[in-house]
Amino acid sequence: MVNVVQKVDNLVDIKRVLLSVSDKTGLETLIPGLVAMNPDIQFYSTGGTYTRVSEILGGRGTAQHLMQVSDYTGQPETQGGLVKTLDFKIYLGLLTETYNEAHHADLVRTKAIPIDMVVVNLYPFVGTVTREGVTVEEARANIDIGGPAMIRAAAKNYLRVASVVDPADYALLLGKLRANRGALDLQTRFEFARKAFAHTADYDAAISAYLSTQDPEDVPGVYDIGNS
Repeated sequence: MVNVVQKVDNLVDIKRVLLSVSDKTGLETLIPGLVAMNPDIQFYSTGGTYTRVSEILGGRGTAQHLMQVSDYTGQPETQGGLVKTLDFKIYLGLLTETYNEAHHADLVRTKAIPIDMVVVNLYPFVGTVTREGVTVEEARANIDIGGPAMIRAAAKNYLRVASVVDPADYALLLGKLRANRGALDLQTRFEFARKAFAHTADYDAAISAYLSTQDPEDVPGVYDIGNS
């Protein structure tokens, strides 16, 4: 049975942000802008994004504002970063509805927190497969799983969560937050959700288009086939 929601808040304070971006353009403006609006804001991040945000925050700001996703979930990243954000606590935090008592009981039970915004863009799949000589294995390795899942979860729950996928929107986002004293309105969250679903749809379409050009008979030749 699906949850059909009737009551939501127009303005949602942005207190907790999950960041995982391949394109790190604009973070040097976004991160200080968010901190300026909410000195208590908390960022959760992984890998190269964590490193970049740490550099931007610098010094004591890193310890105050930034946490590794693995420290939050209690689960270390899988080798090669294969599994980083695919965790119950993350998706409970993204999908929890503001006025759902059962959801909030789950937050308490799991010691999870509601996440108010995700800033996510995806592995450069198109850039990978358009390189000369790229193999199907290189293409496969550059298929992002956790990123689309986070984007879609946040976009589905635009009732409470903002899903930001385009660095070109950072200025708009900061402007909206300044106008609402650190909160984001429902209309803007919905607009971001529309763009987020278009982003993941284009991404999946690119993967499908590439795979459709590959001859299945050629694929085994890419690998050293084991006997296990």
